[in-house]
Amino acid sequence: MAVPVLAGVVVALLPAPAGLGQAAWYYVAVFTAVILGLITEPLPPSAVGFIGVTVAAAAGLPFSESQRVSPGFRLPAEAVRWALSGFSNSTVWLIFAAFVFAMGYEKTGLGRRIALLLVKRLGHRTLGLGYAVAFADVLIAPFTTSNTARSAGMIYPVIRNIPELYGADTGRSTRQFGTYLMWVAFATTCVTSSMFVTALAPNLLLLDMARTTAGVELTWTDWLVGFLPVGAVLVLLVPWLTFVLHPPETRTSVEVPRWASDALAGMGAISRSELGMAALALLSLALWIFASAVIDATLVAMVAVSLMLATGIVSWDDVLGNRPAWNVLAWFATLVVLADGLNRVGVVAWLGHGTAALLAGHPPLVVMTLLVAIFFLMHYAFAGITAHTAAVAPVMLAAGSAVEGLPMRTFVLLLGFSLGLMGVLTPYATGPAPLYYGCGFIARKDFWCLGFLFGMLFLVALLAIGLPWLEALRG
Repeated sequence: MAVPVLAGVVVALLPAPAGLGQAAWYYVAVFTAVILGLITEPLPPSAVGFIGVTVAAAAGLPFSESQRVSPGFRLPAEAVRWALSGFSNSTVWLIFAAFVFAMGYEKTGLGRRIALLLVKRLGHRTLGLGYAVAFADVLIAPFTTSNTARSAGMIYPVIRNIPELYGADTGRSTRQFGTYLMWVAFATTCVTSSMFVTALAPNLLLLDMARTTAGVELTWTDWLVGFLPVGAVLVLLVPWLTFVLHPPETRTSVEVPRWASDALAGMGAISRSELGMAALALLSLALWIFASAVIDATLVAMVAVSLMLATGIVSWDDVLGNRPAWNVLAWFATLVVLADGLNRVGVVAWLGHGTAALLAGHPPLVVMTLLVAIFFLMHYAFAGITAHTAAVAPVMLAAGSAVEGLPMRTFVLLLGFSLGLMGVLTPYATGPAPLYYGCGFIARKDFWCLGFLFGMLFLVALLAIGLPWLEALRG
């Protein structure tokens, strides 16, 4: 508790730098305390964000002196309106709806059935089993904004029992197979988290920041098309490369497909609720891809959730009981407001111009590449992608906006694509990471080494494949 509070106090006591007013600097102090609170978590993240917004609003920090003296301006009313504005943000509600979607996958059993079907078809060989795990994640990813719900909640419970069928356990001499399978599952979910804008909540947060601070509007399809070459290569590469780096002792098994077949038989015939969930998922996907000009993505999700409620796929009690969904709603609503405050008080523009001055004289594409690489590698200092996005993305967007000739649309997409990929770096980088780190199959040293190797691979693929592809689309 003392770390974020003392850091905020120290920043507030320092003199405001040239170009920033005192009120703006006080806002930076509050924002610094909030970000450190999100990293150290003395309280749940949503509580940290709520307190931060309350402090900033009560002190009137997001409002300039000219606003305060303007006719009709009432600080108490405006402060409350600003503090609660995040709850009217469409991106926040899209994230909430996606959590309900994930709950539908889990409650109906559709997510588990998809994973088991792929294991049954491809599980005869170890490498094929790796691809089954990867493809299962790809199929579920567009509809689960939480990679924790997707990988830790749906994929892991299915694959956790498989190593024993190959004769492997967590003992040092026989865990190579488990290392292979668990790392494929973890690394793949980092790739799929970047493949779809709705596969990771911070993706949506960054797009909202880009819209408000840089004026860049992007659709669900823009994101998918932009990442597709990188994503396709990495999804195909991860199982094979892991197989090469950590070759399992056993290469074939008749037991795994048999176990998956028995598990599917135990689930029985596909239920009406599963069929309904599948139909709604496909309908939502089609509307996100083909009807973005007619119906907003958030409204598509709201319609899908309404139909899930009307058809009984989930109940309202299920929604009320989904604590992670409501927690994320409060969390992101406050983060959106706090990021907006940085822009309001002029901090974003100040940082952008300062960074641009330091990088002056370099070609725009070189500057963009450096900023993306710095953004990616800075994640070693963050426990979670949301905190990283809230703290660093506004600075990077401001820096990019201030560089003359820098293609902002391409820059925003590269920053967004890096969010999911950076989750592979450390055992604390993203939600599912601690689960796989502690599963007993991946040695601690191996996790760090694999995280570095795959992290560098992901970054190189993003810049070597993604950047030329996005520039070709732009040209």
